Amino acid sequence: MTTMSIPFEKNKVMEEQLWRTFVDYPILTKSYDEVMVIHDNNLNAFVPTSLFDANFLASYLQYNTKVFETDFFTHDVIFPYEMNNIYVPFVNINNFLLDQYETFEYQNSNSVLVKQLLDSSKNKEEKQVFVHVQKEHFELIVVKNQQLILFNSFQYKTPEDFIYYILFTCEQLQLNPETILVQILGNCSEDDAYFKIAFQYIRNCSLLDVSNKTSILDVTPTALRNHFILYHS
Repeated sequence: MTTMSIPFEKNKVMEEQLWRTFVDYPILTKSYDEVMVIHDNNLNAFVPTSLFDANFLASYLQYNTKVFETDFFTHDVIFPYEMNNIYVPFVNINNFLLDQYETFEYQNSNSVLVKQLLDSSKNKEEKQVFVHVQKEHFELIVVKNQQLILFNSFQYKTPEDFIYYILFTCEQLQLNPETILVQILGNCSEDDAYFKIAFQYIRNCSLLDVSNKTSILDVTPTALRNHFILYHS
């Protein structure tokens, strides 16, 4: 699998940047049997199937994110975990891509992330903390034997912000930093200040071990951790 990162500027029109990307990379204009679009944002909430009603999607988000009446809401079914991820997709991006491809599927990035971490927690009775690091925010997920204990997303600017949110979450869940296992993935390496400060305050802190999948996907561990969601979508 080949991956490519193309930075977009926040203060420029998204559709214009997408158009330029398709011009610069003709491979995107080819015909494909299947196209999957991953919407990477934290405008989402996980809801158990027993409490889920597709007629009231906006209601699930109004307490933890800013939503508007004009927003479009959808959801991903997290199979087989009897859970749904309600989120706000980037409608302008979808509309642009509809002009490029006859059809495509899309989902929220956190649906992929949480499902993979739940899969990996099978038969592990101890609680595990996963930290998925991105440029300006990170996701914190706590699981126990295929049960989602907590999902949250935090914006950060400094290593001190980073470790504060992790330790605060551990405190709220009564997880001991001396014993809890914390695994880090995403845009992070052992040389990063963010990993170093986490390693300083958390005894069992490490990068996520992906050695069992690197040979299958023919990718380096660093690349697999960095593009974990993309490789598992």
